[in-house]
Amino acid sequence: MVTITLPPELEKIVTERAQQQGTTPELLAIDGLREKFAPSSPAMPSTEGTMADYLGEFIGCFDSRKIAPGGAALSEDTGRKFKELILKKYHEGKV
Repeated sequence: MVTITLPPELEKIVTERAQQQGTTPELLAIDGLREKFAPSSPAMPSTEGTMADYLGEFIGCFDSRKIAPGGAALSEDTGRKFKELILKKYHEGKV
C-alpha cells in the first residue's frame, strides 16, 4: 500500500470535487489514477444500449437474422425451453 500526501491546494480541490460527486476524496483519487494509468480496464456499462453492445468488442456476437429468417430468437423464452428439454430427458430416462 502506498500513501500519497497531497499539497493543500490539491487536497482542497479533490475534497470539493468528491463532495460535488457524492464520493470520498480517496475514491475520486483512485478513479483518477486508474483512468490515467490503467485505461485498458473496461469501464462500467452505460445505461444506454444492450449488454451485447457493451461486450461486443470482448465476445463474439452475431445477428441471427442473418442466418434464419426473422431470427433464431435463441435468447428468448429460455426458461420454457430448458423445462421442455429436462422433461424430455426425464421421459427418456436420461435424468
